[in-house]
Amino acid sequence: MQTASGVTVIEHGQLVDGTGAGPVRDAALVIEDGRIRYVGPAAAMPLVDRDASRIDAKGGTILPGLIESHFHATYFNVEALEDLDIKYPVEYVTLLAAANCKLALECGYTAARSGGSLFNVDVWLKKAIETDLIPGPRLAASGREICGVGGLMDWNPDYRKIGMDGLVLLINGPDEARAAVRKLVKDGVEWVKTYPTGDAAAPDTNDHHTLCMTFE
Repeated sequence: MQTASGVTVIEHGQLVDGTGAGPVRDAALVIEDGRIRYVGPAAAMPLVDRDASRIDAKGGTILPGLIESHFHATYFNVEALEDLDIKYPVEYVTLLAAANCKLALECGYTAARSGGSLFNVDVWLKKAIETDLIPGPRLAASGREICGVGGLMDWNPDYRKIGMDGLVLLINGPDEARAAVRKLVKDGVEWVKTYPTGDAAAPDTNDHHTLCMTFE
């Protein structure tokens, strides 16, 4: 992931630095070659090159990049569980996911942890972002989710299981769980998301108090 070159000054905005300290009303942020050189009151800002790029943040707020710890880049227009079913081919899902990554970055999220992804698309989104192919936050990929049969993500009856393989890896027992984890690791995930219980929101599955996985 490339960083900007040169000097950029963001000035005259309110600063919230995330440490718990009170806001600084008239603040400045100096970025030099992709690194923060100064942040604090504008009056104390060091001298910078006259050719520096300047952004007037008056009326806005300067703050650290946000971190989204539960990001589903491949989900869109989800209002009910059924909306998570595979409705589009992986090619279209990938394009929509790239647009979601761009939107997340534009909303101020500079890092995100994937909370599950259709078709393991997040693994390749991460690579595309890191090589500057698409804009997006720094991404920790998890790929498809792992769920015990009858668990939270196993809401569809058998006659409607078409496409579920791209959404979740359904497992029975520790051996299938290990195989699923190894498959995800081989594909390049950084962490694994599991659903060890049922879900109270899905009437056709066990409730969220029911353990659907063994501790093995």
